Amino acid sequence: MHLVFVTSIVPHAAPATGYEIANAAIIDALRRAGVRVTVLGYAWPGKQPSDPENTVVLGAVDVRTENASLPQKIEWLGKAMAAGITFSSIKLRAATPADVKAALATVEPYDGYIVNAVQFAGAFEGLFEDKPSIFVAHNVEFRSAEENAEAAGGLLQKFLYRREARLLKGMEARLCTNASFVFTLADEDRAALGVDGKSRSAALPLVTRPLPPPVPSQRQIVCDAALIGTWTWQPNRIGLDWFLDSVVPHLPDDFRVHIAGHLPAGLSSPHPGVSFVGRVPDATEFVRGAAVIPLISRAGTGVQLKSIETFELGLPAVATTRSLRGIDRIPENCVVADDEQEFAEALLRLAKGGGFDVDGGDFYRRQRDALDAQIRLGLAKIGAAGQRAAA
Repeated sequence: MHLVFVTSIVPHAAPATGYEIANAAIIDALRRAGVRVTVLGYAWPGKQPSDPENTVVLGAVDVRTENASLPQKIEWLGKAMAAGITFSSIKLRAATPADVKAALATVEPYDGYIVNAVQFAGAFEGLFEDKPSIFVAHNVEFRSAEENAEAAGGLLQKFLYRREARLLKGMEARLCTNASFVFTLADEDRAALGVDGKSRSAALPLVTRPLPPPVPSQRQIVCDAALIGTWTWQPNRIGLDWFLDSVVPHLPDDFRVHIAGHLPAGLSSPHPGVSFVGRVPDATEFVRGAAVIPLISRAGTGVQLKSIETFELGLPAVATTRSLRGIDRIPENCVVADDEQEFAEALLRLAKGGGFDVDGGDFYRRQRDALDAQIRLGLAKIGAAGQRAAA
């Protein structure tokens, strides 16, 4: 079977975001199942695809809103309003529909599509309906947009997020209706998208690495707690604001928190132990230098890849319930807490000697085996749809 994986950003050698890590895991699982996968999408500026022989690049785009100039943001907004599509999808119209059709023609024959997330499909809606498809819903995007609207401070931001939510809800419904099968990354997202029947969808457990993690080894602790992420993404920012505003004030002044990753301008904390360290050369070594990992999601849908990575590494953690979406079995060294004071107390307890490492290899193997099983289920559905179309 030959499937075209249509996506906003094609995989690169070193996946940096949760979206990219999830894509790599799904593509690897498809190939383990014997599928020939050709990836179609954009590249990050200045980066090359990790598998150029099986990748068709439409051009280079930087889709991050925070990196765009004010004139560029205004241009995107104007075009989105005029076209009646989402702000997130308009940024992907650097290529034309004719360009996409021509690119698809270069990889024929193929049997169907993996429609990866809503943004690229929304930019070129209707182009991927001529063959059977599987829709991969990384999140319930309309729900995330609704939460972003609730958290937004200004009236304009609220209006724009509500507009995104309305458009996304219709678009996600159409993608689910057109798909032969739907993959989500958290089981509860299946019901939210209206595809919770076993014949319509399945949730994909994910892994963050192609090979099993190393067995636990001695760690050099340089801070009490460490967080890393793309904090400019609004659902992540909601969790970080909660952590800084509500949890950190309950921590003693000598409790050291290191926060790495892409940070919004002007982010700060009055707590003397909080340090913003920006980009780090090795994310794994960064988190291994912490006594405990706070998993702080308070919004969004889909799965938290940082939670999965923490459990693969066997590190002690304190997690909100939202951080555990898409994860069925929680390791014994993870404490679940949604109240800010309980969260802080658990962090302090684990950092001061109550935490312990575990072997994350078993967690990794269970996740990967379950991922492969769900992928096979979806492939059977798209294969059957192809046979019906050919009959």
